[in-house]
Amino acid sequence: MTKITIKSKGKFQDAKYYLYTLSTANSLLKLAKYGEMGVKALKEATPRETGLTAESWYYTIKKDEKSGNFTIEWRNSNLSEEGYQIAVMLQYGHATNNGGYVQGHDYINPAIEPIFKKIADDAWKEVLDA
Repeated sequence: MTKITIKSKGKFQDAKYYLYTLSTANSLLKLAKYGEMGVKALKEATPRETGLTAESWYYTIKKDEKSGNFTIEWRNSNLSEEGYQIAVMLQYGHATNNGGYVQGHDYINPAIEPIFKKIADDAWKEVLDA
């Protein structure tokens, strides 16, 4: 019977850090894909008067350093003269200057729901393939 002995010197911190950065970069690339999909879906679903709100969608990816979890946030930068989010006003409704009320229209949830489903399906597929 042959005996195999493996000896090592030093620490594996550099290798661990390298593998960690690879996994982080891979996660960011995957999330960026979903971020872009969400922006596209939101642009298409946003009610258009001038088109400014539809064209003002963007996303950010944040990492919680404690847990290592990533979060995608879809945001809209179009603000009213008073500083209110136009996208939110369209979603939930708003008062008018003359005392009236404009009913909201749920366009965000139906637009983004298929993106959430895609993320969940892809994650589940990745678990099964592992």
